[in-house]
Amino acid sequence: MDFNNHNYIIVIIGLHFSHPPVNLLVALGEATNARVKDLSAPTGSLMLPALTLVLGGARSGKSAYAESLMATATGPIYLATAEAADDEMNARIRSHQRRRGPAWTTVEEPVDLVGALALHSRPGQPILVDCLTLWLSNVMLAGLAVDEAIDRLVEALPAMPGPLVLVANEVGLGIVPDNALARAFRDHAGRLNQAVAARAHRVLFIAAGLPLFLKDLK
Repeated sequence: MDFNNHNYIIVIIGLHFSHPPVNLLVALGEATNARVKDLSAPTGSLMLPALTLVLGGARSGKSAYAESLMATATGPIYLATAEAADDEMNARIRSHQRRRGPAWTTVEEPVDLVGALALHSRPGQPILVDCLTLWLSNVMLAGLAVDEAIDRLVEALPAMPGPLVLVANEVGLGIVPDNALARAFRDHAGRLNQAVAARAHRVLFIAAGLPLFLKDLK
């Protein structure tokens, strides 16, 4: 195969060498004219753009990865959309709080996400929203107009003055739900994720705790 006549993107994920394979990366880049991204660097060293979307399935490590993006931030805000409706959710919330530690300020808002962002966002103040999918569920359970709520959120995001990291579940990789409500939820979640991804400067998909960069605007 003639590598010079093809375009490739080579992604190096989680390689464990005693010394970084700089020569290998350079050689691959020169041989293929590819754009090489080294994802083995600590996630906290990534500069936050205005809007980052972190996607992943259940228990994929997306929340922990999103938190790590703010590892070097001063006074990050965790905007939680979950409601502690039962013992299991209470246990999950406590587990997340222990993992984050005391450096974070937690704000709880299950429905009025735009209002909470407008209230707390300011220049240099990073906010992590975890997660959009639970927010969508809350909006549906409250009987609100879902499409209007999604449009309002998506249109408000570019106006926020501080960097945002939004976490969401990818719900479209499984079987088709067997009831109308679940199918409507899946459809709304897919539209929400696509709309936010279109606005985002950086989009990552997390699997087994490892990031795959889907979009990274410079």
